[in-house]
Amino acid sequence: MAGAGERPRERATLPVLEPDGRPGVRISRSGDRRIAFAGLSVAALFLALAVLSLLLPPGLRLGAWLPVHLSLAGAAATAIAALLPFFSGAMAVAPPARPVVRILGIGLVAAGAATATASLSLGIGGGMLPASAAFLFVVGVGFVAAAIFVPLRGAFGQRRGLLERAYGVALLNVAAGVTIVMLHLGGNVAAQTAWGQLKPAHAWLNLIGFAGLVIVATVTHLAPTVVGTRLRPRATSRLAVVGVALGPPLIALGYVLGLDPIARLGAVAVLLGAAGIVTHAGTVHFDRARGRWTTDLAWHRFTSTALLAGQAWLAVGFGIAGTRVLVMGATPEAWSLQLISGPLVIGAVAQILIGAMSHLVPAIGPGDIAAHARQRRLLGIGAPVRLVGLNVGALLVTVGSGMASQEAGSLLIGIGLKLAVASAVATLVMLAQALRAGRLGRVTLGAGLS
Repeated sequence: MAGAGERPRERATLPVLEPDGRPGVRISRSGDRRIAFAGLSVAALFLALAVLSLLLPPGLRLGAWLPVHLSLAGAAATAIAALLPFFSGAMAVAPPARPVVRILGIGLVAAGAATATASLSLGIGGGMLPASAAFLFVVGVGFVAAAIFVPLRGAFGQRRGLLERAYGVALLNVAAGVTIVMLHLGGNVAAQTAWGQLKPAHAWLNLIGFAGLVIVATVTHLAPTVVGTRLRPRATSRLAVVGVALGPPLIALGYVLGLDPIARLGAVAVLLGAAGIVTHAGTVHFDRARGRWTTDLAWHRFTSTALLAGQAWLAVGFGIAGTRVLVMGATPEAWSLQLISGPLVIGAVAQILIGAMSHLVPAIGPGDIAAHARQRRLLGIGAPVRLVGLNVGALLVTVGSGMASQEAGSLLIGIGLKLAVASAVATLVMLAQALRAGRLGRVTLGAGLS
């Protein structure tokens, strides 16, 4: 009990009812929410660095390598490490993992990504420093897996098997993909000899099998919440998740074994998954049963449209990558980071992260109800302009990357990058301002999921 003159400590709790309707267990997510938001803030820093790196000369940023790895290995992976345990536990009404497990998962993933990216881009430490960083990343993934799956054994709510399996496959994919590059950088002769075939396998497992799959599985549940419609099983969401879950491991296996039929089978699965993604996105966004917002319309439109456009770009990127494998087989030439960096990195990953952050800051971030209302109004300012700039930028980069004329392509890419950077930086600055506008207060779990 609180002593005289002391205020009772506020706790973010969710009541769970027994079958007969009596109040049951109450789960506190206050600490887990703070850890998740801290990890999300680190992911935002990675994303800001990735966006700014696009302004560097191609030689300094190693073409698309630096922005891609900052946005995927850094921003996306850290956001995944921060949010997946929180999201999966909330969906299944499970107690949160121990804070030390959560912090180690986020910290090791972020530290591994930062060290590997910095050492490789700056050319310091030889191969052993980035190889050691990759090992830390894999260990961090293990802690993230523990933070997700161990608490689910004590879940009080409905388990979502497809979602949990997708997360498990994604974590196995990234562990395998990072292990491949760790062996290559660490001097393993077999890995170095076969690097021409292993590099595309590494890329497919990490970019599409990990980041892509987690985004697809999460957005199929997050998008209905953001849009304001019912969260219910849909055939399109199952097609999207299953296709993207099966495809990348099969393609990677085809590359490792040098077997075109296996890689092409995986490409078919990815293309089916891409069709499921775009169909599900449209079904949810234009659902006639969705609610009609009466307040903060600019913010609602910004977050829901960013997720819709991001999913469309995700399908475009998967379609380009899958079609090349379907036509060319398991050849190194079938993988082209340049061709998919526009749709996947700018249009999909960056946009979905921005949309999700803009939704989550007023939902699970610091501040009371009044502060969250101010944050929503702030994040809605200039939303259409920022969305148009980001998507036109992604379009110009995508078109420019595929043009036969190098001069014309470089011109379009340069204009597109500037538009995308300006739009992304503007949103990140507004997110920072929204954070300063908030103050730490009581935020219920329901506020973060509805």
